[in-house]
Amino acid sequence: MDRTKARGPYAKTAARRAGIIRAARDSFAEHGYEGASLRDIAKRAGITHAAVLHHFENKDELLTAVLAQRDDEEWERGFAEAGALDSPAQYLGELLRRHQETPELMRLWAELSASASRPDHPARAYFVDRNERVRSYTAGVLREREAQGRLPEGLDPDSAAALLQAVLHGLQTQWLLNQELDIVKPLNRFFDLILLPVERGRSTDTP
Repeated sequence: MDRTKARGPYAKTAARRAGIIRAARDSFAEHGYEGASLRDIAKRAGITHAAVLHHFENKDELLTAVLAQRDDEEWERGFAEAGALDSPAQYLGELLRRHQETPELMRLWAELSASASRPDHPARAYFVDRNERVRSYTAGVLREREAQGRLPEGLDPDSAAALLQAVLHGLQTQWLLNQELDIVKPLNRFFDLILLPVERGRSTDTP
């Protein structure tokens, strides 16, 4: 009983922060970063403006939390799934389509990731860690493909992972500039270039 009581305030704080982040995500998606206000976010969350500031220092910190949550959801749902697929292009193509459903969040991500390149930006540490985490995981998946003989000669897994990150970011930026552009087709073509087909008659389970 005492342990439950001890956890109570922490659970309430976590739930309150989660509610604020959900409200902020909706507000950013509807109004964009510039158009969204902390007062609108507070209203959506059913709390006061002061209560929002109790949990988040400013709108920049809240935006970082929104994007981090979105990224964590995709990581949890997707990267393990992508590693289990014979072709990660299938998962990543669906990921791009989901991003296209909320173009404002895609735009905010692109803007914030560029701004975070500044050494003094509050989101820099998050983006540095996030990029390294994704690149490291992707390189690990591609090492498995290399062991299957599926990477072209001269292309190492680390370079392929860096190229894939560049392609994903670049395609989404191009789509933000021209939303009639098909960005899934060139992504699939990129995988055709960096992943060789499984040799006929060869099992990927063979050591």
